[in-house]
Amino acid sequence: MSTVHMTVNGSRFTRDVPDATLLVHFLRDHLGLTGTHVGCDTTQCGACTIIMDGLAVKSCTVLAAAADEADVTTIEGLADGDRLHDVQAAFREHHGLQCGFCTPGMIMAAVDMIRRHGGVLDEATVRHELEGNLCRCTGYHNIVKAVLAAAATYRDRDVTAL
Repeated sequence: MSTVHMTVNGSRFTRDVPDATLLVHFLRDHLGLTGTHVGCDTTQCGACTIIMDGLAVKSCTVLAAAADEADVTTIEGLADGDRLHDVQAAFREHHGLQCGFCTPGMIMAAVDMIRRHGGVLDEATVRHELEGNLCRCTGYHNIVKAVLAAAATYRDRDVTAL
């Protein structure tokens, strides 16, 4: 057993977990944050993508114990009350989802991508950087449109943090 201390979506948590507990299962089973999806358990699909210490991470390959003292943001932590995060709003506006299973991971990957590139993105970059996030429902066209629209919002607002 390991005792894990973590800040998730701005709240501090301490939990005892079995040593082999993956971060995705810690978030879902111990904290009840089910927006982070379990897809493949092999880093292939990206449905479990979260932001950990400022970087997009596939939480199915991180042990919860290895994330001790980490600062984690999940899809549940993006919105500000009823106001959607700009990336969430862009996905909604540009129909960047169908069944929604991959959407949380896509959004979290997009948040990280936009931040890292300062909102300066083109279609080729978005498509390349989303290669680790699989969607079985769409042709990615509207997902790419949504990411580019959110990036433009980021640039237009001259925001320093997503």
